[in-house]
Amino acid sequence: MSVPPERTKVETAPGMDWAALLRAGLRGLSLTPDAFWALTPAELQLMLGSEAGRAPLLGDGLAALMAAYPDRQREED
Repeated sequence: MSVPPERTKVETAPGMDWAALLRAGLRGLSLTPDAFWALTPAELQLMLGSEAGRAPLLGDGLAALMAAYPDRQREED
């Protein structure tokens, strides 16, 4: 009886749940692996629907962003 090889942990980009994306593409959308990997992130998001993407930046988020990174005032000539 052979022993299966040890699995190594693969580091991925933060925020990317590749296992969930693969399940959604292969099982949910019935894509082939080649078709899945040929997609751009924007194409995959479009196929999965709008709820699959990040939430839009709304008023409170924009206000917080503007407070954190205020515009610089120009010096008058």
